[in-house]
Amino acid sequence: MTTNSPLYAPLQIGQRALLPIVQGGMGIGVSAKSLAGHVAREGALGTVASVDLRHLHADLVEQSPYARGQAELDRLNLIALDREVKGALTYAQGHGMVAVNVMKAVASYPDYVRQACESGAEAVVMGAGLPLDLPEMTSDFPKVALIPILSEARGIGIVLKRWMKKGRLPDAIVIEHPKHAGGHLGAASLAELDAERFSFQKVLDDTRQLFKSLQLESERIPLIVAGGVNSFEKMKACIQDFGASAVQIGTAFAVTREGDAHDNFKRTLAEAKPEDIAEFMSVAGLPARGVLTPFLKSYLKREAILQANAKADPARCTQSLNCLSACGLRDGVAKMGQFCIDLKLAAAFRGEVSKGLFFRGADPLPFGDAMRSVNETIRYFLTGEKPADLAGA
Repeated sequence: MTTNSPLYAPLQIGQRALLPIVQGGMGIGVSAKSLAGHVAREGALGTVASVDLRHLHADLVEQSPYARGQAELDRLNLIALDREVKGALTYAQGHGMVAVNVMKAVASYPDYVRQACESGAEAVVMGAGLPLDLPEMTSDFPKVALIPILSEARGIGIVLKRWMKKGRLPDAIVIEHPKHAGGHLGAASLAELDAERFSFQKVLDDTRQLFKSLQLESERIPLIVAGGVNSFEKMKACIQDFGASAVQIGTAFAVTREGDAHDNFKRTLAEAKPEDIAEFMSVAGLPARGVLTPFLKSYLKREAILQANAKADPARCTQSLNCLSACGLRDGVAKMGQFCIDLKLAAAFRGEVSKGLFFRGADPLPFGDAMRSVNETIRYFLTGEKPADLAGA
């Protein structure tokens, strides 16, 4: 366990004083009980990604073909989420904090939020949409911390004002920069990924001014920056220069030994060069970033044709999961992606490089293509100290 950081103040979430590091939620199955639990055990905030966790449990996978429709598949996924949250808490051994990330874009997100709380999650993190209804969904669990993920001050203002009317404030806010982050990105289009309004300094400054105008300065809501934090130097700049309370790190944790995904998944992320990473429109209607594996290369070559032939057809959801509230493939939305994201992310989790969709951040990893432990990764970000055999790399 990493007990403290000589450079930084603790990240204070509720009554918990944590290391100023948050592990981002990564699905399907990339950040589940092992990764989230080991990050928490070090004294930081570990995150279980809630999406379609049945793929991590052989008995639930065996039951899936016999499931009758979406409700039964959702039931299997809620069982899996319960197991993963409880497993993460066991790994954590009472240290740090275990959170569950729930995408607002997922059709059954209220059920996932409630299951996370009932299973003992200590925080709920929500992105991929404005989490305006999160306070009422968690009203029976007042001790569960609520952490929205947003990308600009305008969205933060909308959430704050709505939540204040309900008598609740965020316990922290993650500010994600879409130019650098992996997975689904908080911008309306690919053309906007590099917009100035997303710069950390601007969003932090604008948010502090927003706090002042809403008379929330005394609440000391932690602001956590996410996207492109891939080195000790960048973490130091985010906290000491920009004034962030903490950083969120995704890809660097995804490739750790304790990461829940297959080693092929980790190698694919770790060995990717800048030219191997691409942005595209997801089926969820959001820009996304991933590795140009055989599937993604083939899909992008055919994307224009597939979009031109988009049509609304419930039968296109071959699994009957209907995982997304809006799906470009199922709903025939031409400007959105035209593939089954659940199948592709599940294949990536299993290490099927030719078939999978491998989400990844845009920046190089701190240890190059080496896979190291969660402890070594956290220690490096806090101190700049690399493992002895990688010190010269």
